[in-house]
Amino acid sequence: MAERPEDLNLPNAVITRIIKEALPDGVNISKEARSAISRAASVFVLYATSCANNFAMKGKRKTLNASDVLSAMEEMEFQRFITPLKEALE
Repeated sequence: MAERPEDLNLPNAVITRIIKEALPDGVNISKEARSAISRAASVFVLYATSCANNFAMKGKRKTLNASDVLSAMEEMEFQRFITPLKEALE
């Protein structure tokens, strides 16, 4: 487990690349906004992992699998992610 809350943040380089790919050319983002997005992304990953883990535990498994993540997305009401995730997994 992480020793400090900052240890749970995603790498800044990854967040910066995702933000640049999501925004149109010429749009800038402040350092504070990048930090907020990074923290929000980390919270999302932790929450999704926790929900997926609940599905694995219901199945009496210690290993999370793709169906656990897909079920977690549905439980978290992120149904619009399910089809792109399934396509990425194929």
